[in-house]
Amino acid sequence: MTPGVYVMGCEPATGKSAVALGVRQLLARRLTRLGVFRPVVADPEQDALVSVLRSDAFPYEASIGVTHDEVRADEERALEEIVARYRALAAQCDGVLVVGTDFHAVGAGGEVAFNARVALNLGLPTLLVVSGHDRSVAEVQEAVAVAVSAVKGVGAEVVGVVANRVRFDLVADVQGVGGPPIYALPEIDLLMAPTVGQVAAACDGEIIAGDAELLGREALHLTVAAMTLPNLMERIEDGAVLITPGDRAEVLLAALFAHASKELPSPAGVVLTGGLRPSDTFLKPLEGFPTMLPVVLTEHGTYETATLAGSREGVIAVDTPRKITKALAVFEEYVDGDEFLSRVDVTRSEAVTPLMFEYELLDRARAAGKHIVLPEGTDERVLRAAETLLRRRVVELTLLGREDEVRGAASRLGVDLWGANILDPTDEELRERFAAEYTERRRHKGMVLDAARDIVTDVSYFGTLMVALGMADGMVSGATHTTAETIRPAFEVIKSAPGAGVVSSVFFMCLADQVLVYGDCAVNPNPTAEQLADIAISSAATAAQFGIEPRVAMLSYSTGQSGAGAEVERVRTATELVKERAPELSVEGPIQYDAAVDAGVAKTKLPGSQVAGRATVFIFPDLNTGNNTYKAVQRSANAIAVGPVLQGLNKPVNDLSRGATVHDIVNTVAITAIQAAG
Repeated sequence: MTPGVYVMGCEPATGKSAVALGVRQLLARRLTRLGVFRPVVADPEQDALVSVLRSDAFPYEASIGVTHDEVRADEERALEEIVARYRALAAQCDGVLVVGTDFHAVGAGGEVAFNARVALNLGLPTLLVVSGHDRSVAEVQEAVAVAVSAVKGVGAEVVGVVANRVRFDLVADVQGVGGPPIYALPEIDLLMAPTVGQVAAACDGEIIAGDAELLGREALHLTVAAMTLPNLMERIEDGAVLITPGDRAEVLLAALFAHASKELPSPAGVVLTGGLRPSDTFLKPLEGFPTMLPVVLTEHGTYETATLAGSREGVIAVDTPRKITKALAVFEEYVDGDEFLSRVDVTRSEAVTPLMFEYELLDRARAAGKHIVLPEGTDERVLRAAETLLRRRVVELTLLGREDEVRGAASRLGVDLWGANILDPTDEELRERFAAEYTERRRHKGMVLDAARDIVTDVSYFGTLMVALGMADGMVSGATHTTAETIRPAFEVIKSAPGAGVVSSVFFMCLADQVLVYGDCAVNPNPTAEQLADIAISSAATAAQFGIEPRVAMLSYSTGQSGAGAEVERVRTATELVKERAPELSVEGPIQYDAAVDAGVAKTKLPGSQVAGRATVFIFPDLNTGNNTYKAVQRSANAIAVGPVLQGLNKPVNDLSRGATVHDIVNTVAITAIQAAG
């Protein structure tokens, strides 16, 4: 039997999607090929939860059982189809996460019994989810007892119960109550709130203005703006959607003013009612705002609009990254993952998949407890990454920039920076301290204090000096700065570690089923044989530090003794130097890429090699080859490239691609924290 777990809600609005996200994260840390399956869905073409949970390893349709209509038409036949489709998926997996049905007019009792039957027929233990919303401890206990009794009555196994949406002050009292272990999760408004886009859909609205990316911001409050402007301004809250008749132009202007202000709470959007569309002469000038909050027009009246919007519950979907991040953070904080997994009988895989690699990064960074500085404090991607890192308690963070500008930019994006430190690089006290330090470190190059005062206000220098002086453990920059702007201060101030030889870089290439290390693809244009050897040894150490067994391929256009020429000889010499300096390493070179990765080619070209056909660390002969190859693999194989990760510095400073995503920034910060921990 394929191991796994069946997550099932035992009543409406339990928030089981958030729980399923947390369980998926735990399973993905141990299983190489994790399948996701929903036995019953409303729409087989588009299930939001399947889209969030599943990986690209399996086609979408493989994760779907039957529809609600099919269950209502013939439950027994539907059950047979569910089991058949589940087994077809499970046969390809190391484990499966199954998420039970949503409540669709069957009645709580019937839905619970049906889910229990499905779990029993799939041979999976169940994790039950009950709601703690507006319930006392005794009422939660009763809900747990009823759910456990109903599921066990059908014959299914219960490995635990999640009491979700519990009042914060009752979480400790609920946790652990009853027979199966109870994991209590607190009520989080953000997870149940609809997005602005979902509010617009609920009231049949049309987006007539605003930035499309802000439609994903959560509508934390609904405010009917029927009062005069001074009173309204006092009542605007962060994340509020203002509902007002379309002819109230002053309300729209007030909302836009609050959104652009660095001092006022930032609303999430405006819904104009009654089909009263402002004229284009009014809307057109509003496009000059740096960011424009969404403006929705609906034909419904104000009361009807508020009723429709208020009845729309939020869902976790691919386009709700803040909810996903928060759900994972809450689950990590309140659920003992190892204890839970011990009940589900999943064995850790020996392979290192991209998901495993990324989760391991976050876990190790969290355990390291390091402090990272992000110089580009007003960049949207950096702010969104900072929120993810803070919510999941991965690192302590300092953002550089004027506090009003950083917090204003975050507010307009709906980003929560609670817990972040914000430092202004023009702060006089720090400027003088850093200028004196920089002058001392660069005196041999003729640096004087007046010039240093100007240099250290550059955010890259300011952040690097924070690291050099122990005010931060590492720095990540490059979202808006060039590689040279990011690493030049590190070369000047932090310098290379003793014995490192040369500062170089690697990319972690996250392919479908493994993680490889490519070096050097970002720093050294034409390394000598000695430098190539240094890069290989450093790259092997970096791979080992991040859980990848180093088997080093020194790449060339020739394999073994088959070719000659200056470039091949340089790689051959470098290989011999690696063997002398690090005899414990498995290294092969010169070797072509195909012989390094393909066992069949390796058997022909280098039979008996310990590296050929199974290399994990690839050392490119020059920057031109390395940079082009990593980008070709990234685009052609749909790989995730994490890096460049610098190696050989006294303290960690890492560069981002200017095309870096939020995901890239989160991973790079985690890597930097792990490097700082040694």
